Amino acid sequence: MHKRALITGVTGQDGAYLARFLLDKDYKVFGTYRRLSSPNFWRLQYLDIFDKVNLIPAELSDSSSLFEAIRISKPDEIYNLAAQSFVGASFEQPINTADVSGIASARILELIRQLNPKIKFYQASTSELYGGVYDHRQDENVAFHPKSPYAAAKLYSFWITKIYRDAYGLFATNGILFNHESPIRGLEFVTRKISNAVAKIYLGLDKRLSLGNIQAMRDWGFAGDYIEAMWLVLQQKAPDDFVISTGESHSVEEFLDSAFNFVGLDYKKYISIDKRYFRPLEVNKLCGDCSKANKILGWSAKVPFKELVEMMVRADVNRWEAWLRGEQFPWDAINYPNERGILSRYLRVDD
Repeated sequence: MHKRALITGVTGQDGAYLARFLLDKDYKVFGTYRRLSSPNFWRLQYLDIFDKVNLIPAELSDSSSLFEAIRISKPDEIYNLAAQSFVGASFEQPINTADVSGIASARILELIRQLNPKIKFYQASTSELYGGVYDHRQDENVAFHPKSPYAAAKLYSFWITKIYRDAYGLFATNGILFNHESPIRGLEFVTRKISNAVAKIYLGLDKRLSLGNIQAMRDWGFAGDYIEAMWLVLQQKAPDDFVISTGESHSVEEFLDSAFNFVGLDYKKYISIDKRYFRPLEVNKLCGDCSKANKILGWSAKVPFKELVEMMVRADVNRWEAWLRGEQFPWDAINYPNERGILSRYLRVDD
């Protein structure tokens, strides 16, 4: 009998990779998405799984639609990956971020408690919880110090998950994932912003890249690796919380250097620092210690930093080259005003 999984936020980077992973394991996969005037299914199409996922419209702020999603999917496992996940935007939309990245977790847990307490629940937590903590590496025992509305909302989700586990005996877990990137990362995130800009500069479509704090350091891994860890967390005999990371920290400047080097360019000739891209509160360094996941889950990151950077740049170069050849393919650039400006200068957007 097929296992059944419900993924909130299935159209996002993690949701799409997780859907593919579970389909390969013969799950019946259901995924929630937001109804928008411009549907955002490009990642599912990019991974060639769009027709294999059972899509359910739902809003994290609406308990009735979440109830309907659980009623339809009858899941054995729920992976709560949906959120307002861009840290910078959380300063501009703190109330909305608190709702969809925080309180929504309680809505789902309460529905599990009432409808079927046997459902296993995975909460997508984040290294941003550590914020201003400057231990050499952060593990499950390091105290949290959030420094953004996004991190504060995720802190609520983390603790409400533990509370429902302890109070009601639910199989409720947290995966404290450090930064994980891929060719299908959103263009608003700095890693994809860099890889996309490198591709455009290399092909002569653009000249400059503006960034904020390039000294910030993060523990970057490949999202495709981290999906397996999510699944492993729910396959354990008892629910628990796990840090998932590479154990290495690299600066944005190092990412820049590797990305431009890949196409034979010197990043210093093409970037400028813009204070608009600095956060009101900066998180200077994050580096995870996933010894617990190594030991209990048998999991470790496979794709090294340099390979990840090159993977992302190569994918964006290939996309822009395909676009210049007039090919049609699943892509997100058309949804961003800055990219539309470049597209319209060379070809009509609707060609």
